[in-house]
Amino acid sequence: MRVRWELSDAQWQLIEPVLRPQRRAAGRGRPWRDTQAVLNGILWVLGTGAQGASCQRNIRRTGPAIVASSNGCGRTSWNASLSVLAEELHTRGKLEVEEAFIDASFTGAKKGASRSGLPSAARGRKSSLADDHRLPLAISIESASPHESQLVEGVLGQTFLDTLPAGLIGDNACDRDRWDRDLAQRYSIPMIAPHRGERREPTQDGRSLRRYRRRWRVQRLVAWLHHFRRLVIRWEYHAESFLGMVHPGCIKILLRRVFLSERRNIRLAASHQ
Repeated sequence: MRVRWELSDAQWQLIEPVLRPQRRAAGRGRPWRDTQAVLNGILWVLGTGAQGASCQRNIRRTGPAIVASSNGCGRTSWNASLSVLAEELHTRGKLEVEEAFIDASFTGAKKGASRSGLPSAARGRKSSLADDHRLPLAISIESASPHESQLVEGVLGQTFLDTLPAGLIGDNACDRDRWDRDLAQRYSIPMIAPHRGERREPTQDGRSLRRYRRRWRVQRLVAWLHHFRRLVIRWEYHAESFLGMVHPGCIKILLRRVFLSERRNIRLAASHQ
């Protein structure tokens, strides 16, 4: 019987082609036989937050068969899987890029270093980009030191789709004239954010600011990610390792949406017969 954190066979078949381990260029070694079991083990650790030494040792042995494999474009298999699922949902009209909601959430860091190699602050930070359906479009990991407005461009560089969102919606921390100009010049993306208290002259149309009311969607995505107990506190030393735990959580969320839409289509087809 499939337990809570395991993937169904149908879910596994959708992402198996990009997660299949590749043989070394020299022809040495062999890939792991049951990659689905490896991924289910990673999802179990992700969901339960297990800290057992034996469990961590098994993930270090088997995890690289998935995490370290590449699709030839310098992107890990996690990125490739997220791109496949995002494109699938975008084709079905279940993932939108007309506008995206951005937010940064803090994560307690027990140990670790930032991407720059410096010791991490007391808390780390996850920057999330969500579409109108509360689905993840991009995730990036940073330390708690940079201001939230400085994380916008970094998370745009981690998008799962080749298409960038047409507009961004953030909180008043993103109300920065310099970042508004940079986004408009580099990406042609407008930033919609409520004005900070010290701003005297309004710079945005009040009608556009009404979209800010729907910003709860990205906060719902953050709540979904925190259902995975291993993501509530950062235990990994390297930021890349922690990001490697966040990506499977995004895969699980996107897979759930893919098959939820399929079940709805089946019920609608049956109701019209």
